[in-house]
Amino acid sequence: MAWYDKYLSIYGKTVDEIPDNIYEEINKNLSLKQSGQPLISVVVIAYNEERRLAACLWSLSELQTHYPIEILGVNNNSKDRTEEVYQRLGLPYYNELQQSPGFARQCGLNHAKGKYHFCIDADTFYPPLYVDLMMTKLLKPDVACVSSFWSFYPDEKHSAFGLAIFELIRDSFLFIQHFKRPELCVRGMVFAFNADYARQVKIRTDIRRGEDGSLALSLKQFGKIAFLYNRKARPVTGYGTLNEESLWQSFLYRVKVQLKGITRIFYTKDHYEDSENNLVKPKQ
Repeated sequence: MAWYDKYLSIYGKTVDEIPDNIYEEINKNLSLKQSGQPLISVVVIAYNEERRLAACLWSLSELQTHYPIEILGVNNNSKDRTEEVYQRLGLPYYNELQQSPGFARQCGLNHAKGKYHFCIDADTFYPPLYVDLMMTKLLKPDVACVSSFWSFYPDEKHSAFGLAIFELIRDSFLFIQHFKRPELCVRGMVFAFNADYARQVKIRTDIRRGEDGSLALSLKQFGKIAFLYNRKARPVTGYGTLNEESLWQSFLYRVKVQLKGITRIFYTKDHYEDSENNLVKPKQ
Protein backbone atom coordinates (compact mmCIF):
# COMPACT_ATOMS: atom_id res chain seq x y z
CA MET A 1 0.00 0.00 0.00
CA ALA A 2 1.34 3.44 -0.95
CA TRP A 3 1.66 6.09 1.77
CA TYR A 4 -0.89 8.30 -0.04
CA ASP A 5 -3.60 5.69 -0.71
CA LYS A 6 -5.89 6.94 2.04
CA TYR A 7 -5.72 10.47 0.65
CA LEU A 8 -6.78 9.12 -2.72
CA SER A 9 -9.90 7.71 -1.05
CA ILE A 10 -11.38 11.24 -0.94
CA TYR A 11 -9.51 12.72 -3.92
CA GLY A 12 -12.04 13.79 -6.55
CA LYS A 13 -14.98 13.86 -4.15
CA THR A 14 -17.23 16.86 -3.59
CA VAL A 15 -17.67 18.58 -0.24
CA ASP A 16 -20.81 16.55 0.48
CA GLU A 17 -19.28 13.19 -0.45
CA ILE A 18 -16.47 13.27 2.13
CA PRO A 19 -17.46 11.58 5.43
CA ASP A 20 -17.84 13.82 8.49
CA ASN A 21 -15.37 11.74 10.52
CA ILE A 22 -12.62 12.52 8.00
CA TYR A 23 -13.38 16.23 8.20
CA GLU A 24 -13.17 15.98 11.97
CA GLU A 25 -9.84 14.12 11.88
CA ILE A 26 -8.25 16.60 9.47
CA ASN A 27 -9.62 19.59 11.39
CA LYS A 28 -8.24 18.30 14.68
CA ASN A 29 -4.79 17.49 13.27
CA LEU A 30 -4.51 20.81 11.44
CA SER A 31 -5.35 22.69 14.65
CA LEU A 32 -2.63 20.84 16.54
CA LYS A 33 -0.08 21.83 13.91
CA GLN A 34 -0.63 25.58 14.18
CA SER A 35 1.97 27.63 16.07
CA GLY A 36 1.51 31.21 17.20
CA GLN A 37 5.18 31.89 16.43
CA PRO A 38 5.95 29.81 13.36
CA LEU A 39 9.39 29.46 11.85
CA ILE A 40 7.82 27.93 8.77
CA SER A 41 4.71 28.92 6.81
CA VAL A 42 3.09 26.18 4.72
CA VAL A 43 0.81 27.97 2.27
CA VAL A 44 -1.76 26.23 0.06
CA ILE A 45 -3.08 28.04 -3.01
CA ALA A 46 -6.29 26.78 -4.59
CA TYR A 47 -8.37 27.69 -7.63
CA ASN A 48 -11.48 25.53 -8.17
CA GLU A 49 -10.00 22.70 -6.09
CA GLU A 50 -13.12 21.57 -4.22
CA ARG A 51 -12.55 17.94 -5.23
CA ARG A 52 -8.83 17.82 -4.36
CA LEU A 53 -8.14 20.31 -1.57
CA ALA A 54 -9.33 18.17 1.37
CA ALA A 55 -7.01 15.31 0.35
CA CYS A 56 -4.06 17.71 0.17
CA LEU A 57 -4.86 19.16 3.59
CA TRP A 58 -5.25 15.66 5.02
CA SER A 59 -1.66 14.97 4.02
CA LEU A 60 -0.46 18.29 5.50
CA SER A 61 -2.30 17.55 8.73
CA GLU A 62 -0.06 14.51 9.14
CA LEU A 63 3.27 16.24 8.61
CA GLN A 64 5.92 15.15 11.10
CA THR A 65 8.08 18.14 11.86
CA HIS A 66 10.36 19.38 14.63
CA TYR A 67 9.76 23.02 13.66
CA PRO A 68 6.97 25.39 14.72
CA ILE A 69 4.77 25.82 11.65
CA GLU A 70 1.59 27.45 10.46
CA ILE A 71 -0.60 26.16 7.65
CA LEU A 72 -2.53 28.78 5.68
CA GLY A 73 -4.81 28.71 2.65
CA VAL A 74 -5.47 31.05 -0.26
CA ASN A 75 -8.70 30.82 -2.24
CA ASN A 76 -7.88 32.34 -5.62
CA ASN A 77 -11.30 33.50 -6.83
CA SER A 78 -12.71 29.96 -7.07
CA LYS A 79 -16.10 29.41 -8.68
CA ASP A 80 -16.77 26.10 -6.93
CA ARG A 81 -16.91 25.22 -3.20
CA THR A 82 -13.17 25.50 -2.52
CA GLU A 83 -13.76 28.13 0.14
CA GLU A 84 -16.22 25.85 1.92
CA VAL A 85 -13.52 23.16 2.20
CA TYR A 86 -11.25 25.62 4.02
CA GLN A 87 -14.16 26.52 6.28
CA ARG A 88 -15.14 22.91 7.03
CA LEU A 89 -11.55 22.13 8.02
CA GLY A 90 -11.13 25.24 10.16
CA LEU A 91 -8.04 26.36 8.28
CA PRO A 92 -7.08 30.05 8.30
CA TYR A 93 -7.38 31.26 4.71
CA TYR A 94 -7.52 34.42 2.60
CA ASN A 95 -9.50 35.27 -0.50
CA GLU A 96 -7.47 36.61 -3.41
CA LEU A 97 -9.84 37.92 -6.07
CA GLN A 98 -7.18 38.75 -8.66
CA GLN A 99 -6.68 35.71 -10.85
CA SER A 100 -3.29 34.09 -11.35
CA PRO A 101 -0.94 31.83 -9.38
CA GLY A 102 1.30 34.86 -8.88
CA PHE A 103 -1.43 36.83 -7.12
CA ALA A 104 -2.31 33.78 -5.01
CA ARG A 105 1.30 33.18 -3.96
CA GLN A 106 1.84 36.87 -3.21
CA CYS A 107 -1.30 36.89 -1.07
CA GLY A 108 0.05 33.93 0.88
CA LEU A 109 3.43 35.60 1.34
CA ASN A 110 1.77 38.81 2.52
CA HIS A 111 -0.02 37.00 5.34
CA ALA A 112 2.59 34.40 6.29
CA LYS A 113 4.57 34.84 9.51
CA GLY A 114 7.31 32.26 9.03
CA LYS A 115 10.89 33.02 8.06
CA TYR A 116 10.72 30.08 5.65
CA HIS A 117 7.91 29.72 3.15
CA PHE A 118 6.65 26.49 1.58
CA CYS A 119 4.51 26.69 -1.55
CA ILE A 120 1.81 24.01 -1.65
CA ASP A 121 -0.47 23.12 -4.57
CA ALA A 122 -3.95 21.93 -3.64
CA ASP A 123 -3.98 18.91 -5.99
CA THR A 124 -0.87 17.35 -4.41
CA PHE A 125 -0.15 15.03 -1.46
CA TYR A 126 2.89 15.64 0.74
CA PRO A 127 4.78 12.89 2.62
CA PRO A 128 5.17 13.19 6.41
CA LEU A 129 8.86 14.19 6.40
CA TYR A 130 8.60 16.62 3.48
CA VAL A 131 9.08 19.86 5.46
CA ASP A 132 11.96 18.68 7.64
CA LEU A 133 13.86 17.12 4.73
CA MET A 134 13.48 20.27 2.63
CA MET A 135 14.74 22.30 5.59
CA THR A 136 18.02 20.35 5.63
CA LYS A 137 18.83 22.21 2.41
CA LEU A 138 17.06 25.50 3.10
CA LEU A 139 18.88 26.12 6.39
CA LYS A 140 22.28 26.15 4.72
CA PRO A 141 23.71 29.70 4.74
CA ASP A 142 24.43 29.78 1.00
CA VAL A 143 20.92 28.62 -0.05
CA ALA A 144 18.06 31.00 -0.93
CA CYS A 145 15.50 28.44 -2.05
CA VAL A 146 15.03 24.72 -2.59
CA SER A 147 13.00 22.50 -4.88
CA SER A 148 12.40 18.78 -5.14
CA PHE A 149 11.24 16.12 -7.57
CA TRP A 150 7.65 14.85 -7.61
CA SER A 151 5.66 11.83 -8.75
CA PHE A 152 2.24 11.04 -10.19
CA TYR A 153 -0.14 8.49 -8.74
CA PRO A 154 -0.91 5.52 -11.02
CA ASP A 155 -4.41 5.17 -12.49
CA GLU A 156 -6.16 3.34 -15.31
CA LYS A 157 -4.43 5.50 -17.94
CA HIS A 158 -1.00 5.64 -16.31
CA SER A 159 0.58 2.42 -15.03
CA ALA A 160 3.04 2.38 -12.13
CA PHE A 161 5.72 0.91 -14.41
CA GLY A 162 5.13 3.46 -17.15
CA LEU A 163 5.22 6.32 -14.65
CA ALA A 164 8.48 5.02 -13.18
CA ILE A 165 10.14 5.08 -16.61
CA PHE A 166 8.65 8.47 -17.46
CA GLU A 167 9.82 9.98 -14.17
CA LEU A 168 13.30 8.45 -14.46
CA ILE A 169 13.83 10.10 -17.86
CA ARG A 170 12.31 13.40 -16.72
CA ASP A 171 14.30 13.49 -13.49
CA SER A 172 17.53 12.69 -15.30
CA PHE A 173 16.95 15.59 -17.68
CA LEU A 174 16.11 17.98 -14.83
CA PHE A 175 19.22 16.85 -12.96
CA ILE A 176 21.43 17.71 -15.94
CA GLN A 177 19.61 20.98 -16.59
CA HIS A 178 19.88 22.17 -12.97
CA PHE A 179 23.64 22.73 -13.15
CA LYS A 180 23.32 25.75 -15.47
CA ARG A 181 19.59 26.53 -15.45
CA PRO A 182 18.27 25.57 -12.00
CA GLU A 183 15.40 28.05 -12.23
CA LEU A 184 13.91 26.01 -15.11
CA CYS A 185 13.71 22.96 -12.84
CA VAL A 186 11.67 24.64 -10.10
CA ARG A 187 7.97 23.80 -9.77
CA GLY A 188 5.60 25.61 -7.42
CA MET A 189 4.28 22.41 -5.85
CA VAL A 190 7.79 21.57 -4.57
CA PHE A 191 9.23 24.99 -3.81
CA ALA A 192 10.38 26.53 -0.51
CA PHE A 193 12.36 29.70 0.09
CA ASN A 194 13.58 32.24 2.59
CA ALA A 195 10.62 34.61 2.97
CA ASP A 196 12.83 37.54 3.96
CA TYR A 197 14.57 37.30 0.60
CA ALA A 198 11.31 36.87 -1.33
CA ARG A 199 9.88 40.05 0.15
CA GLN A 200 12.79 41.98 -1.32
CA VAL A 201 11.98 40.87 -4.87
CA LYS A 202 8.79 40.50 -6.88
CA ILE A 203 6.54 37.52 -7.41
CA ARG A 204 5.31 37.83 -10.98
CA THR A 205 1.54 38.40 -11.05
CA ASP A 206 1.31 39.23 -14.73
CA ILE A 207 2.00 35.73 -16.11
CA ARG A 208 -0.17 32.62 -16.28
CA ARG A 209 2.57 30.17 -15.37
CA GLY A 210 6.24 30.29 -14.47
CA GLU A 211 5.96 32.61 -11.46
CA ASP A 212 7.78 29.97 -9.41
CA GLY A 213 10.81 29.75 -11.70
CA SER A 214 10.84 33.53 -12.09
CA LEU A 215 10.94 33.96 -8.32
CA ALA A 216 13.72 31.37 -8.03
CA LEU A 217 15.72 33.28 -10.63
CA SER A 218 15.30 36.52 -8.64
CA LEU A 219 16.37 34.78 -5.44
CA LYS A 220 19.72 33.73 -6.93
CA GLN A 221 21.16 37.08 -5.86
CA PHE A 222 20.83 35.90 -2.23
CA GLY A 223 22.10 32.34 -2.62
CA LYS A 224 21.84 29.05 -4.46
CA ILE A 225 18.80 27.29 -5.85
CA ALA A 226 19.25 23.93 -4.13
CA PHE A 227 17.61 20.60 -5.00
CA LEU A 228 16.66 17.75 -2.72
CA TYR A 229 16.91 14.22 -4.11
CA ASN A 230 15.20 12.07 -1.51
CA ARG A 231 12.32 9.65 -2.08
CA LYS A 232 10.92 10.46 1.36
CA ALA A 233 10.47 14.10 0.33
CA ARG A 234 8.74 13.34 -2.96
CA PRO A 235 5.15 14.64 -3.18
CA VAL A 236 2.59 12.90 -5.35
CA THR A 237 0.29 14.89 -7.61
CA GLY A 238 -2.52 14.51 -10.11
CA TYR A 239 -2.37 15.07 -13.82
CA GLY A 240 -2.73 18.84 -14.07
CA THR A 241 0.85 19.12 -15.36
CA LEU A 242 0.78 15.88 -17.34
CA ASN A 243 -2.70 16.23 -18.86
CA GLU A 244 -5.10 13.35 -19.45
CA GLU A 245 -3.23 12.06 -22.48
CA SER A 246 -1.32 8.79 -22.51
CA LEU A 247 2.18 8.60 -21.06
CA TRP A 248 3.60 7.97 -24.51
CA GLN A 249 1.91 11.08 -25.90
CA SER A 250 3.10 13.10 -22.91
CA PHE A 251 6.62 11.80 -23.35
CA LEU A 252 6.76 12.62 -27.06
CA TYR A 253 5.34 16.09 -26.49
CA ARG A 254 7.92 16.88 -23.82
CA VAL A 255 10.78 15.55 -25.91
CA LYS A 256 9.68 17.83 -28.75
CA VAL A 257 9.47 20.86 -26.43
CA GLN A 258 12.78 20.23 -24.68
CA LEU A 259 14.71 19.61 -27.89
CA LYS A 260 13.99 23.17 -28.95
CA GLY A 261 16.95 25.18 -27.76
CA ILE A 262 18.49 22.19 -26.00
CA THR A 263 21.85 23.96 -25.95
CA ARG A 264 20.50 26.08 -23.08
CA ILE A 265 21.57 23.38 -20.62
CA PHE A 266 25.21 24.32 -21.27
CA TYR A 267 25.11 27.97 -20.19
CA THR A 268 23.48 30.18 -17.57
CA LYS A 269 21.00 32.99 -18.12
CA ASP A 270 19.84 35.82 -15.89
CA HIS A 271 16.88 37.07 -17.94
CA TYR A 272 14.04 35.51 -19.95
CA GLU A 273 11.74 37.16 -22.46
CA ASP A 274 7.99 36.78 -21.89
CA SER A 275 5.88 35.01 -24.47
CA GLU A 276 2.71 36.85 -25.44
CA ASN A 277 0.42 33.89 -24.73
CA ASN A 278 1.71 33.61 -21.15
CA LEU A 279 0.86 37.19 -20.14
CA VAL A 280 -2.26 37.86 -18.07
CA LYS A 281 -4.43 40.25 -20.04
CA PRO A 282 -5.58 43.27 -18.00
CA LYS A 283 -9.34 43.62 -17.62
CA GLN A 284 -10.84 46.26 -19.85
